[in-house]
Order: sequence, then structure tokens, then C-alpha cells
Amino acid sequence: MSADQPSPAASPNAQYDVLFDPVKIGPVTTPNRFYQVPHCTGMGHRYPQSEAHLRGVKAEGGWGVVSTQEVEIHPTSDLTPANEGRLWDAQDVPALRLVTEAVHAHGCLAAIQLAHNGLHSANRYTRVAPLAPTGAIVDGDDPVQARMMDKADIAAFRAWHVAAAKRAKDAGFDIIYAYAGHDMTLLHHFLLARHNQRTDEYGGSFQNRLRLFREVIEDTKEAVGDTCAVAVRLAVDELMGPNGMQHDGEARDIIEALAEEPDLWDVNLSNWSNDSQTSRFSEEGFQEKYTSFVKSVTTKPVVGVGRYTSPDTMVRLIKKGQLDLIGAARPSIADPFLPNKIKSGEIETIRECIGCNICVMGDNTSNPMRCTQNPTVAEEWRRGWHPEIIPKLPDPEPVLIVGGGPAGMEAARALSQRGTDVMLAEAGKTWGGRVTAEAALPGLAAWGRVRDTRLWQLQQVPNVELYLESPLTAKDLLEYGTAHIALSTGSTWRRDGTGRANRLPLPFLDAGRVLTPDDLMTQGASAVTSDGPVIIFDDDLFYMGSVLAELLANAGKEVVFVTPAPIVAPWSERTLEQERIQRRLIERNVRIIPLSNIKGMSQETATLGCVYSDKELQVACGNLVLVTSRTPNDQLWHDLNAVQDQWADAGIKTVTRIGDCLAPSLIAMAVYSGHDYARTIEFDVSPGPLREDIIFR
Repeated sequence: MSADQPSPAASPNAQYDVLFDPVKIGPVTTPNRFYQVPHCTGMGHRYPQSEAHLRGVKAEGGWGVVSTQEVEIHPTSDLTPANEGRLWDAQDVPALRLVTEAVHAHGCLAAIQLAHNGLHSANRYTRVAPLAPTGAIVDGDDPVQARMMDKADIAAFRAWHVAAAKRAKDAGFDIIYAYAGHDMTLLHHFLLARHNQRTDEYGGSFQNRLRLFREVIEDTKEAVGDTCAVAVRLAVDELMGPNGMQHDGEARDIIEALAEEPDLWDVNLSNWSNDSQTSRFSEEGFQEKYTSFVKSVTTKPVVGVGRYTSPDTMVRLIKKGQLDLIGAARPSIADPFLPNKIKSGEIETIRECIGCNICVMGDNTSNPMRCTQNPTVAEEWRRGWHPEIIPKLPDPEPVLIVGGGPAGMEAARALSQRGTDVMLAEAGKTWGGRVTAEAALPGLAAWGRVRDTRLWQLQQVPNVELYLESPLTAKDLLEYGTAHIALSTGSTWRRDGTGRANRLPLPFLDAGRVLTPDDLMTQGASAVTSDGPVIIFDDDLFYMGSVLAELLANAGKEVVFVTPAPIVAPWSERTLEQERIQRRLIERNVRIIPLSNIKGMSQETATLGCVYSDKELQVACGNLVLVTSRTPNDQLWHDLNAVQDQWADAGIKTVTRIGDCLAPSLIAMAVYSGHDYARTIEFDVSPGPLREDIIFR
């Protein structure tokens, strides 16, 4: 190039170009380094169209590899009622082919995680005896024992895995997994000494326990390795110290022994609650210290996870030589278009995962997942929702949204995308509503991304007007005369004890010493007015009670945690947090009294009653924090209804409650409610979703 010729313009995102390099994985090549690792959706074999459309949207969004969830290879690995994948025989191929076609339509690779769950399967549907390296009771609470596999069973298992791999190839998959992770697969059970107490060539020594894993990898490569890559998913640490597999112990030995056997190493932690830790208990990249060694002992590509949302972190991992592919499950759910947004330089528009594990809850309750950040997840086929595209309104009319919490902000954002003019009025001084309040609690700072993402988008568009410190009355709304009004005024925690355990208000409460989560979220520990112990009565059973206990304990308060449940925060088992939550309260010296209801309150004590026997216990009580249930802040709705005869003259066509104002629930449901309102505002009756349970009968 001559001196007088202009140099080519540098790419505005050249620092991220390395993320878009192709990577060769055995006989196939990825279009980039973004790899959606296997994760459950709560849909699987029961909802194949929904499953395929969800995966297809991720491929459209730029994920170079899109994987299924675990896919059962045989009736002896029946995970009913969980909605996982299924590949028992050829009848299951068409449903899985929907996935590969959806992924291939965007030039991406499709991966399938074949799984036999061993003693993790109770086989509730097939009713056959579970299989395990050694006879043992199954995981979970089923009163069922797995039988010890004999040599014929092992040979049969190898044949089942080969047959499933061939069916996966026939279904069009490019990458086929041998899955040994999360303490819930047969291959992992054979590797782990606590599960494998055999005395033959498949048990005892490390080499013997490794034998079946090696054989299955070899079998799979021989069966499909000509055109399909064979990947291994291995949990390299169980965070159990010497009682489990460790990254600097047998996990390293396994990878060194099999270093060049598979085409790809997919490495993570076990069990699932360690692998998918919430942001309350871990930071982005929390797995790195356990998985960073893998690249040093193999020449094969390595993919790892860590709830990565920062492209700068991703580049660091690649350039440092720690990973070849950036793995993601939850970040790919929160924003299926994350790769494309990095490529186009739209970093600010990424909906970053907040690490709340509401998505995990879907699989753990055997229903299609949901996401706090992405209200369209699992609705791609059912309702035709796309995470980035919303049709323009044919006849847009102005909308006034009262309340700047998660429902109101999402409704405003989506309506602006549909081309209508929106006014968003918030009575308070800050945006975000309950999101802002809860994000200030211990461990929940990442939840503020729900507010920040939407506020940034609202500030970029010309058709949204934002007003803080703008309380509105019914008279005000009549005077504005806006065609459509959405009330997103949130909810308030109850002070009267009404909840699950007590369906009527508690008449004995000393109102002067009763606090609610709202008090603590607005005033912090200074809301406590007494020197005595603070009793938290948690009848909500999710995160709020334990977070408030942590807040008060951190402030030096003596805290007593009382709950009708047998454990702290039982619903958090579904978000994989319960053990960590209860452990943290114990570490903070919080006294935990389970299986108890509030029966009375005197000047210095509270009376507790056993939920079974009603036997009473007196506990010293300064303040009582009631975490029971909430009431909608819907007075404005009632005020407007009282003057409904004036709506037409004022130009008001519809008034709609959304979010917690309609029905208090999860933040994810408030966001969903706001999005649904924006998607369906033009309909008198919202169109019903498609139903797979009847369409394919």
C-alpha cells in the first residue's frame, strides 16, 4: 500500500474478532466460539415444537453450537416427570430432527447430550429396575433401589449408547456427547469411588473405574465419528474436598488419560447446584479456578462455563489459552442474540443474565422454563414471540403507564418497539420499583440489570417520555385522556400475617413492633426499634425471608428465623440455592426454628406453635418481621372503575392492570405481564397459545 492510500478502517469491535473465529471440532467446524452447552428447558420430548423453536432462535442469535438438554438413551433411564429429551428408539428421531433442522437453518452446529442417568433415574414411567455400578438406593426420595449391573448389563449399556448415537446422527446432529457429569449419569457413577464399589475390571482402581468411560468414547467414535464430533462432558470438581472428585486429583488424571480421545472437552462442576450457582453466591467466571488446567493437558478444543456475559472476559479467556469456546446456558437464555449483539457492536443492548435461576426452576418443576430478563423464552412456538422482533401496531395509539417497576418498564420498552407513543410515570424518585429495592439486599445486586437494561433502552428512543416523582390520581388520568392506560403500581407486603399458614389476619399482633420486608428495604436495619431479638416469620418460603435474615445478621442483630416449613426457603430448592441459603444463615448465627407457626405475641415474647402438635414455645421477641404475602397496590384501579362512565368522554378506551398490581408474583412474571400487555394491546381478547398436547394427536 502506498503512503498516500488511506488505510482500511479499523473494525469498531476488532477487539472481539477472536470470538468469531471458526473452531474445528473433529470432523465438523463451528462458525464461531459461542457454544450453548447442554441445558434443560422443561420442554424436551413432550413439547418438541417448542423445544425446536427455542433452540432455533439461539442459532439465529449467533450461537455457533446449540445443544439439547440431556437425552435419555433407554427406558432404564426414565426421568419422568421431568421433560428431558428422549431417544429410546427410532420413534423419537422425528422430534429431535426438528431441533437439528431449526439449528442448521442458521448455519450452526447441533449437539446432543446422550445420557443414561443410572441411579439418578427412578423409572417412574417404565417401572423397570434402575441400574448402577453398585446396588444402591436411588437419588431423590423414591423408595427404590438400583440393581448392580452385571457384565451383560454393561455390554447392553454400551450397545444402547451406540444405538442412540446412530439415531442421533440420523436425526442430523453434528456433535454427540458422552456425558459424565453432575453426579447424575451412569458414566459419572462408574468414575466415582463412592458409587462404584465393584471388585471386577470395572471397579476398584482408578484405571478400572475409568474403563467404561473409555470404552463408550471409543464405541461412539467408531459408530459415528466419521461425520460427527464426539464430545465429553466431565465435571472436574464436586466441591466436596477429598470425599469427591477434585480438579487437582482424579479429574486431572481422567483428562490426562483420555486427553486426545474425544474431539471436545466440555468441563464444569458437579453437582448441578455447584455448576449453576446463582449470582447471590458466586461471580461471573466462578468456575475458572477449577477448569483452567484442562487446556494444558489436551490439544483438543475445550469449552467451559461461568455465567459469562462480558465480551471482554470472553476474549481474555481465549487469549489466555484457557478456553477455545465460550460456553453458556443461562446467558443464552437471557439473551439468545448475545453473540450477534457483540458482533454488531450493540453491547449495551445485551440482556445480561442476572443469575437468579428462575430458568432452572422450570426444569425442576417439570414445566417450560421462564426467564426474568427474557419474557419470550419458551414462547417462541407457543405464542410466536421472538426475543428481538415485535410487529408494529397497525394503528398505534398513545399509552400511559403508571408505575416504573419491572412490568411498567418492560411494557413501555416493548410498546415503543411497536411504534406507539408511551408515557411512563413513576411516583417515586427512582426507576425499577421492587427491582431497585431488592437489588440493594445482600447478594442480589445483579438483579438491578432488569432495571438497567430497560432504562437504557427507553432512554434511546424518541417515542417514550419518562417522568419520575409523578404520582397520578384518577382525576389526573381523566384529564390526560390517553387512549390506553396500564397500571403497574406494584404491591405491598402485608402487616397482618395473612399468608399460607394463616389465611386470616392475626389479631394478637403488636403493630408497633411488626415490620415487613418493605420496611427493611427502605430503612435497612435501622427499621428495628427494639434491642431484643428480631424474629423473621417466613411464610413466603422463597428468597426474601433469608435475605432479610442475612441483612439483619450482618448488622449485628440477633435473628431468629421461624418458618412453617421443615427447612429454610424450601422453594429455593428449585433454584438450586437451598443448601447454600441455610448454610449461610447458620454461619451468621441465625437461630432457625422450623415447622412452627406464630400463635401469639406479648410485650417481650412471641408464642410459636408446632405445625403438627400445636405444642407451644415461647421465644424472646423485640421486633417481628412478617414475610407472608402481598396485596396489590390497586386503589387507582378501583378509583378509575368508579368513574368508568367518564372514560369515553375523556378519550380512554382501556385500563389494564399489569404485574404485581394485578397479582403479586415473581419479578419474572411481572416482566412477562408487561411484555404480554404490549404484545396483545390491540386485541379485545388475547389470542390463545398453540397447544402441543392436542395439535399432534
